[in-house]
Amino acid sequence: MAVHLRRAVHCAAGRLAGRSMGHRPIRKVNARIRAIRSSQLNVRLNPREVPLELEELVASFNDMLARIEDGFVQLANFSADIAHELRTPVTNLTTQTEVALGQSRSAEEYREVLYSNLEEFGRMSRMIGDMLFLAQTENDPHNLHRVEMDLGDTIKGLFDYFEAFAEDRNVTLRLQGRIEPIRADREMLRRALSNLLSNAIRHTPSGAAVTVRLSEDQGSTTVSVENPGSKIADEDLPRLFDRFYRVDPSRQRKGEGAGLGLAIVKSIIEAHGGEVRVASDDAMTRFDILLHRSA
Repeated sequence: MAVHLRRAVHCAAGRLAGRSMGHRPIRKVNARIRAIRSSQLNVRLNPREVPLELEELVASFNDMLARIEDGFVQLANFSADIAHELRTPVTNLTTQTEVALGQSRSAEEYREVLYSNLEEFGRMSRMIGDMLFLAQTENDPHNLHRVEMDLGDTIKGLFDYFEAFAEDRNVTLRLQGRIEPIRADREMLRRALSNLLSNAIRHTPSGAAVTVRLSEDQGSTTVSVENPGSKIADEDLPRLFDRFYRVDPSRQRKGEGAGLGLAIVKSIIEAHGGEVRVASDDAMTRFDILLHRSA
């Protein structure tokens, strides 16, 4: 009886020890997870430190950490960009106001200062509006009011809107191709096309033309906005849709916006389940919007 009791105790102890040894790697990983803070998002778990059946779970957790880390980096960079972009107009407003108050001036001189300040306020207002639009679109990409719309008519309407701007730059606007109506958010898609069209007109040499082409197949609709002009460097192409990115930073003070136009285009098209691409060579630059009819 005593022998059997001792054997039972030894077996139970062995099972408890084995269970303890088996849980130890899990407790270790759990402790590492609990210790991760926002400042330590570069930490990764070692799949070899857990039982085989948990390796895939650890790999998925590492992937999630990588995505969160990337999001934090983008947020930090975006915050820095906002601070940089707002600092310039605020500095200009402060300097101009200080100069105006430095000595007595005529009513006309004060009026000029106020007009100049109004331009800076307008630029800041547009920038803030664009940032709010991006935030709303990306936080709720499915908040679309889809209606049936004729892209050809929409683009013709935009041609009328940009007619004076194009004539002032001696640029011709052309539309090629016809497609069936699509279902999309009219105002959002109009804004995306407007950003591409104004960008193309701005960078088209005098006497040349901006061409918009419409095409479709069974699964998708493509809108191409093409203009002749200088080639965009290969290293710049992947970053064109980044917020506040400019190929030529000197254009910042020439009334060409804050560098959010193409970021808005990308956000709108992705909210529609589509994609936007860009290609550039010595002859032309072309932006392609692909809208999937099943989206």
